[in-house]
Amino acid sequence: MQRGKIAVAMSGGVDSSVAAWLLKEQGHDIFGLTALMNPAFSRCCSDADIRTAQVVCLQLGIQHHVVDVSQIFHREIIEYFFTEYLGGRTPSPCAVCNRLIKFGVLLDEAQRLGATCVATGHYVRLETDAENCRSPGSQTIGDLMPVRRLLRGRDKEKDQSYFLALLTQDQLGAALFPLGEMMKSEVVALARRAGLSARASKESQELCFVDDLGPGEWITVRRLDAPGPGGIVNTHGVRIGTHRGIHHYTVGQRHGLGLATGNRLYVIGLDAARNLVIVGDRDEACRSEMELERVNWIAGFASAKEFRAAVQIRYRHAAAAAWVRVLDGDYVKVDFDEPQFAVAPGQLAVFYEGDAVLGGGWIRGPRRLV
Repeated sequence: MQRGKIAVAMSGGVDSSVAAWLLKEQGHDIFGLTALMNPAFSRCCSDADIRTAQVVCLQLGIQHHVVDVSQIFHREIIEYFFTEYLGGRTPSPCAVCNRLIKFGVLLDEAQRLGATCVATGHYVRLETDAENCRSPGSQTIGDLMPVRRLLRGRDKEKDQSYFLALLTQDQLGAALFPLGEMMKSEVVALARRAGLSARASKESQELCFVDDLGPGEWITVRRLDAPGPGGIVNTHGVRIGTHRGIHHYTVGQRHGLGLATGNRLYVIGLDAARNLVIVGDRDEACRSEMELERVNWIAGFASAKEFRAAVQIRYRHAAAAAWVRVLDGDYVKVDFDEPQFAVAPGQLAVFYEGDAVLGGGWIRGPRRLV
C-alpha cells in the first residue's frame, strides 16, 4: 500500500470512518475530506453528516476539510438525473458521481492539499497487473506503470464494483479501498470496538438526493416541464390505460400501473416523444441482446473484438453470461445466452471476467416498440 499522504473521503458513515481508522492504525499520514454535495435537499453529506465526519476526525486526531462541490453536483448529477428520467431512461447517478465527483473533483482537491491518493469506504478490491503496463496521461510514454485491476469486494452482498466501472486507470492509480477484503459485519464490529461516532448510514447505491417522495414525485415538484398524463399502450399500440407522467415509471415495473386487465403486465418501454408507457407480458419484458454506448474499459482498451463475459445490467442483478462484441469506437453489442428481464435504457451495464471488472457502458434503447 502507498505511503504518501492519503485523503479519506468521509461521509460520516460507518464504512468511510472505519476506512480512515484502519489507515491510521496502519501508520499512514491521513486527513479527512468531505464533499458538500447538495445542501438544499440531500440525504447524503448533509450538515449533520459533515458534523459527524468532523467528530470522527477529532477522535482519530486528523485534520478534516470540507469541499463545496454543490454547483458541479447540481450541474452534472442532478441535471443528468432530470434529463434521463424525462427522456424515458433510467439513470445511474452513483456511477457518474464516482467518476466526476469522488474521483474527479475530490481527488483534485486532495492532491492540491498534498495527498497522493484518495481512500473510500467502497467494498471493492484493487490488484496490480505487473505483466501489463500503461503510460499514464500525466507522464511521458517512457514512464510505464502497471495496469490496475478492479475486482469485486470479498463481501458479495456489499460489492460496489458496479458503481466504479467508469473509472479510468489514472483514477484507480490514485485510489485506495481499505474495506475490499472485509465483510460488512466486520466493519460494523470494528467501528463499535474503536468507539467511532459514525452514523449507521444508508447504502451508497441509494439515490442520496431524492427524498421519501420517490423519483417521480420528486421530479414533478421540481420541474415545471415534467410531462403530464398520457397513454398506456400494449405492444399492438392499443391504449389500455392512462399514466401519470413517464418519469413515474421504469422498465420492468409492474406495480402502480393502475390496470385491471386480469393479466400480469410490466413496463417494457417508455416513449418520451409520444408520452407513452408501453406494457407487455414478462416474455415481452425480456431482451436477448442490447447495444451499449460510451463504453469505458478499465484497462483503457478492450482485450479483444469479441469475448465472453458476465454482464450485469443493474446493481441488484445476477451477472448473466453473454458474448460481448466491440462494434466501433466505444459501442458494444451484447448477446445474452438467456433473455434478461428489464434491460432498461440509460442504465449502466458492466462486464465481468470472474471478479474482475472489464468495463461498462450505457444501455441504448431498443427499436421502436409500437
